[in-house]
Amino acid sequence: MVVMFKLKEIKNNAKKYIELCKLIYSDPRTPKTAKILLWIAIGYALSPVDLIPDFIPVIGHLDDIIIVPVLLYIAMRAVPKNVYIENYVQVLRT
Repeated sequence: MVVMFKLKEIKNNAKKYIELCKLIYSDPRTPKTAKILLWIAIGYALSPVDLIPDFIPVIGHLDDIIIVPVLLYIAMRAVPKNVYIENYVQVLRT
């Protein structure tokens, strides 16, 4: 029961974070570097080409689990604080 709650919570948080990324990307005040990093993160997540091939057990999937969040973190750090907060509040309202 607890596992299902955690999975549902993770799913809901992921949806909100994706929505936040969309809003931040579409905001004209977002710097180009943040937009480029967001595109790189999305491209890397969807690309069949990885730094470490997925057929290598454990390590193959770790690069996806580490690289994409790091790119998203760096992109969000490049966004001005007021832009991030305004879009974050907008996501919480929905």
